[in-house]
Amino acid sequence: MLRVDFIPAETSNVTTTALGHLKVLDLTRILAGPWATQNLADLGAEVIKVERPGPGDDTRAWGPPFLRDADGNETTDSGYFLSANRGKKSITVDLSHPQGQALIRDLARKADVVVENYKVGTLARYGLDYASLAALNPRLVYCSITGFGQTGPYAQLPGYDFVFQGLGGLMSITGQPPGTPGDEPMKSGVAISDLLCGMYATTAILAALEHRHLSGKGQYIDMSLLDCVVTVTSYQSINYLLSGKVPQRMGNAHANMVPYQVFRCKEGEVIVAVGNDGQFRALCQVIGRADLATDPRFATPAQRNRHRDVLIPLIADTMLGRTMSEWVVLMEANNVPCGPINNIAQVFDDPQVQHRGMRVSLPHATGAQAPAVASPIRLSDTPLRYERAAPVLGEHTEAVLGSHLGLSPDRLAELRSMGAI
Repeated sequence: MLRVDFIPAETSNVTTTALGHLKVLDLTRILAGPWATQNLADLGAEVIKVERPGPGDDTRAWGPPFLRDADGNETTDSGYFLSANRGKKSITVDLSHPQGQALIRDLARKADVVVENYKVGTLARYGLDYASLAALNPRLVYCSITGFGQTGPYAQLPGYDFVFQGLGGLMSITGQPPGTPGDEPMKSGVAISDLLCGMYATTAILAALEHRHLSGKGQYIDMSLLDCVVTVTSYQSINYLLSGKVPQRMGNAHANMVPYQVFRCKEGEVIVAVGNDGQFRALCQVIGRADLATDPRFATPAQRNRHRDVLIPLIADTMLGRTMSEWVVLMEANNVPCGPINNIAQVFDDPQVQHRGMRVSLPHATGAQAPAVASPIRLSDTPLRYERAAPVLGEHTEAVLGSHLGLSPDRLAELRSMGAI
């Protein structure tokens, strides 16, 4: 079996990255857009993040916690911002300023990809929409990320992740069952609609780039957070469309697979995730209830689902006889899918997570080492290389505009004095 390891930048001899030939103009902020462009940066693309002079990306201020510099002083960059902007170059440009708009147009002439998440119609007023920039660069792949998409009755409305988790149905199937303690609909513990939209946007961008190899032309991508949330209701939506029954909150249980939930133990809780008959038979042997595997009520996945109200209490009763750790050892030895419920600290202490190199430390412009969580992508020939943490606001303004557009120090000073950068 091929083993594909994460290779830190400082120890890698690899000179080729998967997307090292691409330039990305990143006009996004908050999370969905930055998550998409961070994926591209991880894969080697040069990502130029355009921020507002002064405050920059909103999430820079979304703390505490904030990164501390090499002397231990708190910086103005939050953990939230660091999580979605590593590997990028930051420039400050005022898009509302005519000279700032001209700079973006000049950068777009040389870019392969533009990603933006402004409200519908905003960039068209500045001459920075797809039609305007594609006229200058027909090979441009232009991705717009908004809450509701570019069309429809809600297109002009603002919205954050929480809104879309509710509107898209995800919260209606997340949380404890109705009528039980704490039964209110629950959002995910992370801004899942932003993260999902960022991942789908990355996929769409790469698809458009691949099509460009054949056609020679770029294209426009319209991404919506609401669309992404509706999409990932996946089998729950198909269950509804097939049966007409509206899915309900089931806590940690599964709508189709049984037993597939959390069980309380003598000490702690354990996740049991049985997906087929063989695993069910193995579970029954482990818990000392081999009779359940031969009971016709539980003989197939469909039967176990139909009779879950009988089966689950029988299993739950036996699970109280051992601790979580004891059950995990026994189940793993018998190939029953199971696991503990780790907190975040325990995640990074886990030997498998450590082996996979999921915790990364990256150099920051302040002299500090900034923590990061590695991408899950493992490529055999072009492994990801993490070279720097998220940038300081405007860290690369002079360097990028000088090298990419040939602007002199005097011209840069002039632009700065007029407030364009």
